[in-house]
Amino acid sequence: MYYQKDLVDKYLLALEKEIQKEYQGDILSTIYIGGGTPNCLNVRQLKKLFAILKPLKKSPNIEFSIELNPECIDAKKLKILKENGINRISIGIESINKENQEFMQRKISQQKIKEKINLVQSYGWNNINLDLMYGFPDENLSTLNSDLSFLLSLQPKHISTYSLMIEKHTKIFNQKITPISEDIEAKMYKRICKTLKENGYIHYEISNFCQKGYESKHNLCYWNNEQYYGFGLGAASYLENKRKINTKNINNYIKGNACLEIENLTQKDKIIYQIILNLRLKEGLNKEKFQLMYQKGINELYNYQELIQNKWLKEDRKKLFIPEKKWYISNSILIQLLEGEVQ
Repeated sequence: MYYQKDLVDKYLLALEKEIQKEYQGDILSTIYIGGGTPNCLNVRQLKKLFAILKPLKKSPNIEFSIELNPECIDAKKLKILKENGINRISIGIESINKENQEFMQRKISQQKIKEKINLVQSYGWNNINLDLMYGFPDENLSTLNSDLSFLLSLQPKHISTYSLMIEKHTKIFNQKITPISEDIEAKMYKRICKTLKENGYIHYEISNFCQKGYESKHNLCYWNNEQYYGFGLGAASYLENKRKINTKNINNYIKGNACLEIENLTQKDKIIYQIILNLRLKEGLNKEKFQLMYQKGINELYNYQELIQNKWLKEDRKKLFIPEKKWYISNSILIQLLEGEVQ
């Protein structure tokens, strides 16, 4: 895989400066190295990355994850990860289908993937996530079934799923690729949910599944609307009532212009984020916790009785949540919920 060595070195230097400037000495319960392909750094650069991260204070039971590209997994780099305390591995399988891999400009066989995962396991890692992408152009349910069967054969503790997004100003968008129909995408999502649940996976968040006890702490930090740092290109942070997004322009980042946008949150903003993020979870929104945080019950702020009557929302004494069967249309449900603001 091609990358510019000198540019990576400059990037790591800029990352070190950002951490030194922004990190406030908090004890961290999770660290996630990714997205992208951090294991495609060379050995020297990977060691440099961990040297940069060393000043971060870690809790005794920290979840310390790294995202790996399967093509770049090798013994030397795994040894470095082990020596530096990585205890959770996330591997971007995405798809084993030849056409889907060509679309992503990737090429790796099922056998090679198995060999790479066996190598990871040989170093003692048990807490492994595999990524599955669906909704590729011209993809059908048969292709998806093959991807699911392959992932399940590997018995990962966690599976994250992503629908292909065609965003403006990207290479895919410029190629004028026709996106898959919403109807087929909905069927694919339902097939994923059904298949993984039948194979013992807990559907704890709209896009995430795990075996019992293997929920991602990092995911839960985000969906529970807890505060977190984000360092590096395109990273996001939520600290001290501010949400910050970093630039995706590497030249600007290297020049020290890391921050692209800062959102100063009002009380109303925080409430909206709390609702949107919590309702992605199977556990939903904890009404007692919400009351303590915002001094008002959610029912005092929003009228959602029609959504309850239509069975798009459910609630009990402790929580408000979207039924799993309605997760695929969660965006529509959230819009209607927030439109019901009590004036």
